[in-house]
Amino acid sequence: MHCENQPNMRSGELFRAIWRVNLSMRKIVQRTAVTNDLTVPQYAVLMTLAPYREMTQKELGQMMQFPKSTLSQAVDGLVQAGFMERHPVKENRREMQLILSNEGKTQIQTMKEQEGGINRVFESAIDTLQAKQYAELLASLDQIAKFLEEKSPEQGEGSND
Repeated sequence: MHCENQPNMRSGELFRAIWRVNLSMRKIVQRTAVTNDLTVPQYAVLMTLAPYREMTQKELGQMMQFPKSTLSQAVDGLVQAGFMERHPVKENRREMQLILSNEGKTQIQTMKEQEGGINRVFESAIDTLQAKQYAELLASLDQIAKFLEEKSPEQGEGSND
């Protein structure tokens, strides 16, 4: 039986494959977070903020689509741990600017280099692919993601804002 002739079978196979990858990644993220005395939301906040170094809590919330209470608890814990700083925005004192501290930058680098951590495991998984396979996989996932984004509600609709 060939899958290309059966769209429902193809979509089911792809869905299950992506689900398996997602499930495995979540387990490794959980282990990485626990190993570093973080909750999964705290880990996610750190890794989301890492490339930007700073942004408002509102911007972070829009990117992550976490409930406000989950985001606030994660940020509070990271501020208490010294991994980020929180300052009022000058133009809008009700808005908070989140800034990655030096300790936070160090923690992120430590987690990225940790043996068995999600970054190292994912890098090892990617290393099993040839360059062409990697490029095709990335292009295919990007195409699927764009399609799904077009079909999904706008960010903020139906969320816990």
